[in-house]
Amino acid sequence: MKYLCLAYYNPEKFAAMAPADVQALVSQCPAKDAELKKTGRMVVSASLDGPQAAFALRPIGGKTVVTDGPYAEAKEMVGGFFIIEAADREEAVRVASLHPAATLGESVGWAIELHPIGFFEMDRTRGT
Repeated sequence: MKYLCLAYYNPEKFAAMAPADVQALVSQCPAKDAELKKTGRMVVSASLDGPQAAFALRPIGGKTVVTDGPYAEAKEMVGGFFIIEAADREEAVRVASLHPAATLGESVGWAIELHPIGFFEMDRTRGT
């Protein structure tokens, strides 16, 4: 089974950090990411631009309307996502716990939310 893992953070807490503290935190991520990739269970991983770059499509009056972000008020924002493969919930927790957001960044609200994926299809014609 595949799991969508949403990596959250608190933008206000992150913005309040001193640049040196941000660097110290972020510099620990590549080693953690490498650990996760070594499991062979990672399908895809990506970080997202800040919430100000987000936009939403909504059906309004029979037409698709674009709304600029951030389009949801929240204390936590999705900063990235990854998809893993795991045999069951326990394995998904074990694999996802290798991601930096599961072990670092408590002070900036890092967290991971896991969603089992019911249907998954990749467009292999794109080559990206």
